[in-house]
Amino acid sequence: MDYRDYLARLRAHSGDATLFEYATVHEAGRDYPLVCLTTPGRRELVLTAGFHGEEPAGPLTLLEHFPEVAAFARSRDVALRVFPCINPSGFEAGHRYNASGEQPNNDFLRYEVTPGVFAEEVHVGQPFHAWHPHEATPKETRALHHELARHPPPRGALDLHQDAWVKAECFYAYHFGDPAPYRELVKQSLAHAKVAIHLAVHNLLRTDRFGLIVHHDGSNSDWFHRRGVPHVAVLETTTRTPLARCHAINLTWIRGLVELVAAS
Repeated sequence: MDYRDYLARLRAHSGDATLFEYATVHEAGRDYPLVCLTTPGRRELVLTAGFHGEEPAGPLTLLEHFPEVAAFARSRDVALRVFPCINPSGFEAGHRYNASGEQPNNDFLRYEVTPGVFAEEVHVGQPFHAWHPHEATPKETRALHHELARHPPPRGALDLHQDAWVKAECFYAYHFGDPAPYRELVKQSLAHAKVAIHLAVHNLLRTDRFGLIVHHDGSNSDWFHRRGVPHVAVLETTTRTPLARCHAINLTWIRGLVELVAAS
């Protein structure tokens, strides 16, 4: 989909939301506006999608279903801050990275594992000296980081991704904190696809028997967790999963995070 068409449809479907451009990036001879939608409420949930251009389900869920997402959040008095398509040139081309070949993956922090020694990620339970915001990132990631950092930490954050390597129709999720509410969201999502249990997904990490993983990878979700955000998850549907089923799973988790934020 041409990103200009995506933006035109998004503006038409944004309803009562405030849509604004928080930055513009220049790729392949074009300017790409980076946009955010906000809605009012007592406590805030941040939704992000489209870090990787070959993972279209998240941006399309937020495009096609934004009115119902906003209405559900409004009914629970939850504010939304939505970044629907973080890597527009990659999304437009269906490529993982941006048109410059940069990797606007969600690289938000570095761990100082011992004084002066830095790492991109740490294992669960691994001690470390400190963590620091990371600025040497592609322009899309840097712009998002700056925009998010202007605001107080929200009560919840959900990042919508897809897995292009798993050759099955399924889903799994990363999370922080108490796993119980995420196990319930897994259960609710089983009507739409299988959950990937005991699946090797990243550097020999495996999902547990509920299809969940805890991973401190320096991502935007890890950054939210380190800033004290109580409800943080990353949802992964596979690109083999039909888009309608991806939408249904994404919406299940969006509603679930709205409920968690409302009750917190």
